[in-house]
Amino acid sequence: MHFNHVRFDREPVTLKQINEDGTRYYTTPGGNKYPSVTTVLSEYSRQGIMEWRNKVGHAEAQAITQRASKRGTKMHKLCEKYLNNEKPAFKTPLEQQLFTSIMPQLDNINNIHCLESRLYSDYLRLAGTVDCVAEYNGKLAIIDFKSSGKLKKKEYINNYFMQCSAYAIMYEELYSIPISRLVVIIGVEEERPQVFEERRDNWVKDLLHYRNLYESRHKIN
Repeated sequence: MHFNHVRFDREPVTLKQINEDGTRYYTTPGGNKYPSVTTVLSEYSRQGIMEWRNKVGHAEAQAITQRASKRGTKMHKLCEKYLNNEKPAFKTPLEQQLFTSIMPQLDNINNIHCLESRLYSDYLRLAGTVDCVAEYNGKLAIIDFKSSGKLKKKEYINNYFMQCSAYAIMYEELYSIPISRLVVIIGVEEERPQVFEERRDNWVKDLLHYRNLYESRHKIN
């Protein structure tokens, strides 16, 4: 499979990433400092995460979280390498299993606009790094790569859809290219991959709710 990369006569957005008190921010070319969309959407799952940590214990929760973070980071790197027409290299059987399982879904991607690109929106007052903007089965979409230790129910991943809707708004604001389609591809350990598709406009209201909640909690005017 060879992936076509769409070239535009424009420079990609340059954002400086900074971390303050455990929060990720991006500084825009205009000098604004916006929190990452993933940080803001942590408000969505805050209570559930705290209840889970109390149930399994802090040490066990920390170990699971670190493992999931490493697995997710590696998955993103493998996907990016493959979509850049390079051969992925695996260090563990789990990496190979997860990537091999989602490769047929990656082969549905083409005409790639960007990979692992930083975006921001003055309207949303948010920033972040989108996994992929490309055509999926022939239609332009925001594409997000996730990994999981078990299968996900769609109603449990609303934050994924809100995150993708934010990237769609950012991309249109910066490049005047509207994107209404959201695709979330999840590699699952020892299972078939999951693919969820949604529409951007179904999630904007919820996204703004959690953006406002974050700004209120952190006293951001």
